[in-house]
Amino acid sequence: MATRKGPIFLTKSHPVDVHVGSRIRQRRTLLGMSQSKVGDAVGLTFQQIQKYEKGSNRCGSSRLFEFAKVLDVPVSYFFDEMPSNALAGRPMSRRGRKGFGEAGTPFDQEKDPLIKRETLELVRAYYKIREDRVRKCIFETIKAVGAASHAEALDDRKGQKARRASS
Repeated sequence: MATRKGPIFLTKSHPVDVHVGSRIRQRRTLLGMSQSKVGDAVGLTFQQIQKYEKGSNRCGSSRLFEFAKVLDVPVSYFFDEMPSNALAGRPMSRRGRKGFGEAGTPFDQEKDPLIKRETLELVRAYYKIREDRVRKCIFETIKAVGAASHAEALDDRKGQKARRASS
């Protein structure tokens, strides 16, 4: 919605534009491409790429097609895992909704670990390991450490609840 502040109209980014932008950033980072490199490939400046990634600028169909070619993904990739609230306020027929993240993503945009640079760098480094056996060992180790850490956190919470209940 536009709000009036002096002679300038400010608009809030549409949640779909924000989601598409985050998917562009996620894929670009996963491939190890800079904003400048993507911009050069599609004929834009890195500042324009920044605006698309933030959702400040809407991405037209032809531009989205260009991004898909450069980032080597189908156009549908940009709409995958669309949060269910992204289409809130925009009535659509049941037919029109299919594939637009009815289940949504379990993470808030700011807290989504899948779009963090650390996660993307980890995935990129993981796939640079050529030996399948070594990669599988690292995968199993990370899973085990994560499970142990999660179990420890749950035990800590249970202990805190028990202490509060006995107080």
